[in-house]
Amino acid sequence: MPKGSEGQRTAKYGTARIPYTLKRRARRTLSIEVRPDGSVLAVAPLEAPEDAVELKVVKRGAWILRQQRELAKLPPPLPERRYISGESWRYLGRQHRLRLLTGEQEGVKVVRGELLVTVGTSGRAEQVVERWLRSRAAAVISERMEFCLEHAAHFGISHSGEFSLRRMRTQWGSCTRSGRLTFNPKLVQAPKECVDYVLLHELCHLTEFNHSAAYYQLLGRVLPDWKRRRERLNRLVELPQ
Repeated sequence: MPKGSEGQRTAKYGTARIPYTLKRRARRTLSIEVRPDGSVLAVAPLEAPEDAVELKVVKRGAWILRQQRELAKLPPPLPERRYISGESWRYLGRQHRLRLLTGEQEGVKVVRGELLVTVGTSGRAEQVVERWLRSRAAAVISERMEFCLEHAAHFGISHSGEFSLRRMRTQWGSCTRSGRLTFNPKLVQAPKECVDYVLLHELCHLTEFNHSAAYYQLLGRVLPDWKRRRERLNRLVELPQ
């Protein structure tokens, strides 16, 4: 291929073959990116030699394969919600089918694997479902907070138990230096053991604010199987993008 060309390429890393897309830009540095779908993109300077690009991909081979393995563990992207009968919704770790009903008393009931959503008029399903999920998140997190505070107290961690709910794109929860706790209402879609993981994760920040070695040592004492719970959470429930 002539210098400056673009297109599909393949690099050999040990016994693995790494397909990648080569693009050119008016820039001085060469970058390698693993995209959310697992594909590899190499963005190179306009005149960078092809063999230099391939060598860079090979040098990053272990990192590329590791990223692809991690991405393969994640659930597929969620389709856009339409709030119609037949949609699959997760609540406390279990899948439920949404079924729309018409009635004067709006609300949601969980009955034998279904979310029965009663709306007064068409077009109200989203508001009714989201309001119900938020109210259930508040109730479930309050219940689990009581349990988690009792458990955390054995490790010298104390808190009032007060928290707020806020939709967050990249976080399940947060803790400020002053001890203010905030949680994502989507957490109610996860099993209770995963809810406990998020609550205890944030409560540990009351003692160790940053994600330091000391923090993870504390988290490991408070919740020895936190990695398994985190993996299950990320496998079952996807944060909105």
